[in-house]
Amino acid sequence: MRGPHNIWRLVRTGATFERTGAMGEVLDAMDAPPILRTAARIAGWPFQWLGLKGDPAMPPVTRAITALGPAYIKFGQILSTRPDVVGPEMAQQLRVLQDKLPPFPIETAKKVVEAELQQPIEDVFSEFSAPVAAASIAQVHRARLVETGEEVAVKVLRPGIERAFRKDIDAFYFAASIIEFLAPFSRRLRPSEVIKHFDGVVQGELDFRLESASANQFASNTAHDEGFTLPQVKWHESGRRIMTMGWAEGLPLGDNDALDAAGHDRVALGERVLQLFLKHALRDGYFHGDMHQGNLKVAPNGDIIAYDFGIMGHIDEYTRRVYAEILYGFIQRDYRRVAEVHFEAGYVPADRDVDEFARALRAVGEPIFGMDATKISMGKLLSYLFEVTERFGMETRIELILLQRTMVVVEGVARSLSPQINIWEVAQPVVTDYITRSLGPRAVLRDLAQTAQVMARFGPRLPGLVEQALMKQVADKTPPRRISKRAILAAGVSGMALGAALVVLGAELL
Repeated sequence: MRGPHNIWRLVRTGATFERTGAMGEVLDAMDAPPILRTAARIAGWPFQWLGLKGDPAMPPVTRAITALGPAYIKFGQILSTRPDVVGPEMAQQLRVLQDKLPPFPIETAKKVVEAELQQPIEDVFSEFSAPVAAASIAQVHRARLVETGEEVAVKVLRPGIERAFRKDIDAFYFAASIIEFLAPFSRRLRPSEVIKHFDGVVQGELDFRLESASANQFASNTAHDEGFTLPQVKWHESGRRIMTMGWAEGLPLGDNDALDAAGHDRVALGERVLQLFLKHALRDGYFHGDMHQGNLKVAPNGDIIAYDFGIMGHIDEYTRRVYAEILYGFIQRDYRRVAEVHFEAGYVPADRDVDEFARALRAVGEPIFGMDATKISMGKLLSYLFEVTERFGMETRIELILLQRTMVVVEGVARSLSPQINIWEVAQPVVTDYITRSLGPRAVLRDLAQTAQVMARFGPRLPGLVEQALMKQVADKTPPRRISKRAILAAGVSGMALGAALVVLGAELL
């Protein structure tokens, strides 16, 4: 329930950070201004006795986050990939949130497996290890299939996690409603819809049947991507609360010392991570939405292995083109075109001045291009761009939230592998290739062919649709001249013929 009782949850959040000593560390890491530091300490200090103690063996920030629950852990996972935001020491502390959380007992995990597969665990797995990784929502066990002897990874949902996450999300909804009530200007940013979007994403993460389907589709899309592999889903040994996949042998992408010792090229790995994400987002419109170091490994042959497909992003073809044109415009420093794209997509109200908006975008882009390669940040660009679009009345684009967040995470991963990486130089060939294929003459013909196919499918219904549309335009007193059914039928047949011709033409040229 999203009522006022959630005030307790929000108060306890601040109290927990104060009690564990995390409040001061977070404010220092974020380099918060004095006014914010004073307000935060005054708000949290009187209630610190209400805060959760957490695990004293953990550093203060991870201690507070793990004590507060899964939604907070997810937030901490994102920050662990942003050393440029929270500092390298804090990022290193938060990295344990990715796959090194306290596990639940193996006996509990076995009971979940048996209940899900409805048979004794010995009939399915000849070996079933203690947990090898534990994250916010599930933990992983190494096992071996009885039937084939193949080594697999079995992901088991944490018992009671659905209820725990529901409590966190309800508190977030309540906080969003308070913000909208107290600060009406924030409604343009649609905080409640933002929470709703992530609520839906995480609810999908809590059902491993959906994750299995996502992994299968992702594997199909990326089958020919060089240097990138995915473990295979074992459908018969998976269900709602467990997911079984082939075992992925490799080094954690976040262990730079181990990668160096194995002779892997971290610069190449960093570039590949960023380019793979952009390819998946632009080419397929379907991308891994949780690409932090805890979900990536490096195989002995140097391939990047991805797993944990609970959060996947999807964007339609039109949105992909808009996103690519915005990136391409910044790369080319064509701020006028970036401004026009925002107006054409309806992101910025039509009554605003496009030239003024272009000048504001130039103020965003030029300082970034003048930076040293180690300081160029897509995250900073998105932050500055948000500030500018906010000033020009742009509403929050819900469909782009996960894409933008993942872009920031992937950039953090790439920079942790290669601090000298130039984000723009790495991104340029992928974005340029997409622009060439999606906005050139061949793309126009492909769009026409797709339109023709739709027209052809609706051909038999065209007469009725045309008649219905005309009837809606009939005036109350002066009915229009009735069009004969023969004329309507002729129009429908002509449309079908034109559609068929365009399909054939498109196929010939493509």
